[in-house]
Amino acid sequence: MRDQVGLPRRRTSLWPAPGGQRRGTKPRRSLPAGEPSYPPVAGWEPRYRTGVLLSDLFSVLFGVLVVGGFVTYRVDPTSPLLTPTAVVTFGVLVVSLMVNRVWNLAILGQGAEEFRRLGRAFVAASVVLALGGLLFDITRIRPWVFIVVPATALLVFPMRYVLRQFLHRARREGRCLLPVMAAGNVETIRDLITRTRGATHLGWRVAAVCTTDGMGEDVTEIDGVPVVGQLRDLATHARRGGYRIVAVTPDAYWTPKRLQQLAWKLEGSGAEMVVAPVLMEVAGPRLHVDAVLGMPLLRVSAPSFTGVRRVVKDVFDKVGAALLLTLLSPVMIAVMLAIAIDTRGPVFYKQRRVGKDGREFTIIKFRTMVVNAHKLVTQLAEQNEGHGLLFKMRKDPRVTRVGAILRRYSIDELPQLFNVLAGPMSLVGPRPPLPEESARYAPDVRRRLLVKPGLTGLWQVSGRSDLPWEEAVRLDLRYVEDWSLALDAVILWKTFRAVFTGQGAY
Repeated sequence: MRDQVGLPRRRTSLWPAPGGQRRGTKPRRSLPAGEPSYPPVAGWEPRYRTGVLLSDLFSVLFGVLVVGGFVTYRVDPTSPLLTPTAVVTFGVLVVSLMVNRVWNLAILGQGAEEFRRLGRAFVAASVVLALGGLLFDITRIRPWVFIVVPATALLVFPMRYVLRQFLHRARREGRCLLPVMAAGNVETIRDLITRTRGATHLGWRVAAVCTTDGMGEDVTEIDGVPVVGQLRDLATHARRGGYRIVAVTPDAYWTPKRLQQLAWKLEGSGAEMVVAPVLMEVAGPRLHVDAVLGMPLLRVSAPSFTGVRRVVKDVFDKVGAALLLTLLSPVMIAVMLAIAIDTRGPVFYKQRRVGKDGREFTIIKFRTMVVNAHKLVTQLAEQNEGHGLLFKMRKDPRVTRVGAILRRYSIDELPQLFNVLAGPMSLVGPRPPLPEESARYAPDVRRRLLVKPGLTGLWQVSGRSDLPWEEAVRLDLRYVEDWSLALDAVILWKTFRAVFTGQGAY
């Protein structure tokens, strides 16, 4: 079958070949300025966005009709399923989702921003409905604000997460990746390549590199990625290769004028220009781009350790800990009995740890080792498998039979909910260090103590004990620098998966 211009049509599939480009597409050379070398969007992207859009609309419609119908029926059994209130609620929710740009391709499938925008959309819809009810004196709107909208959110968020998991699986298999052209010095490019390979869920695949002199660490490549040219020819190579992203990393070559000219040359090529700032570990809500005197300035706000968001976090910690202790009390009683039957000694293990601002507190855990296990550390020092200041062993002889099971699934951490309820700990935060560890902290590492330590955190959902010490510190510092309520929600969600798989727990 042929299309209108006589070219044979190609069958398309939801997930393209590895690399994210469509099969059979060849780059065009000698392109005039402004002509794209590839379509600006990869074939799988609009299909994924359509799937997300339909999923959201179906979830909203289901929530409004089913949950809203149930609420309406309880008030008036004779009322029809589709009421004016239901139509208004559906319309407000859809408009709020559109205004908050929850279907923007740039945020779909990665990071906390996708869920942050969803949260803002539902909060905004609730406020609009509540204000409308007050303005027009509609008392029956209250159950829609406090029941129907939250219930609909509980449908939309899991569906988004499920779709994201399908996308991440495809990316782990080498599909649905965006080809990236990296440009900068060898060291920063190598760092970018390492990060993208370790985080395939982000969807970046560095396929080619440009350096100042057109050479890499192995003359023709950097960490297995070919060097295709010099920085001055970057725009030409980006157009001819059809790369979706041009990632500019720090290098002395780049000046404001050269970056501006590069942006002009890439216009219409379908390539998105991304400039990595010197502050590589600062991101999220702390970064703002402002136009001052015609110049784009990257403004970095100070980390927020006080304010309304912190009050919300503290309230959520207390309420969450109380609910979890109530729900898990049967499990904790069973664990206490198992420990008491397995070995002699106390059921709980108490230890001094360092919390916010360097204040010490006593942490509570279920005992998983033999009594006086800390005295055996010196005898096992040569078998230490931990990184940095941590002492870890995969097959620690001090761990009891019941303790091995508790540690694998992090059940031994449950008593720390009492620490959260008492105040020195949070549900999410950096790992609480030992006093002897914190005493050896470098000044930058001590920034971990600017916030409360957590029952879970970025390092726990990223590999736990399998992570090198430097990576664990980097993740904790990243949390301190980029903290947000949305990030806490994502970490809590991922914690359940990390606990059930037992990855990195020993």
